[in-house]
Amino acid sequence: MTEKEKYIGVFDSGIGGLTVVKSIVETMPNENIIYFGDTAHVPYGTRSKEQITEYVLSDVKFLSRFNIKAIVIACNTADSAARDTVEKNYSDIPVYGVVAPAAKKAAKLTKNKKIGVIATNATVNSGAYEKTIHSFDSDAQVISLACPLLVPLVEEGRFKKGDQVIEEVLREYLTPLKDQGIDTLVLGCTHYPLLYDIITEIMGNGVTVISSSVAAAEELKKGLGERNLLSNSKISERKYFVSDNAEDFEKHALIFMGNALGGTVEQVDIEE
Repeated sequence: MTEKEKYIGVFDSGIGGLTVVKSIVETMPNENIIYFGDTAHVPYGTRSKEQITEYVLSDVKFLSRFNIKAIVIACNTADSAARDTVEKNYSDIPVYGVVAPAAKKAAKLTKNKKIGVIATNATVNSGAYEKTIHSFDSDAQVISLACPLLVPLVEEGRFKKGDQVIEEVLREYLTPLKDQGIDTLVLGCTHYPLLYDIITEIMGNGVTVISSSVAAAEELKKGLGERNLLSNSKISERKYFVSDNAEDFEKHALIFMGNALGGTVEQVDIEE
């Protein structure tokens, strides 16, 4: 296996990171991908920074067993809590996240410097988006909002336009942000791209909605290109691993990928 043909290792607390995989496949169809979903410990969003960091290091340790050329933290919560620790422990492998690419894009696209961020409790409490957006534009006003009801609703399949429950919940969450006059909204959780159509409709034409999953894939492509690591292979391979309930993962995963997974799903004990 050449350097270019090595796997991109992607992980998340569960299935949300599959929106990142979907964006990677759409942006770089020739890449080999290993995905790990820590479904035994989902969700990360309600846990302490210390606990999240412990899980993340186990996730990356598992991925590092494979021939990987990059690590993608496909979870805003994990990226916010443990990115620095991963980079410190795996300095020989480039690490990509979801927070910085989305923050950079938001800082670039906002016109009135009012940026909204919706995310899990842990991501909001970490202050990662404010800090990162301010590193690109110190004058930006960042309004962050924790939306704890969205992940469970999406995982129940409630993300389609016309579903009154999810539409009502989103209106409750988004109306205060809209009233504060934001012109850019970051979807700071990898589950949220599935709600993109409803969110854009609620926010209206004057608000640019940024998917952290799409931004992450764009940044990954740029980074691999700069390192001359983009695969030009005609055949690509995808493998999916989970720490619990592979059957349930596979069923839900089709929602996130929007089509066939394009690879096998296997349950593993990463502590072994």
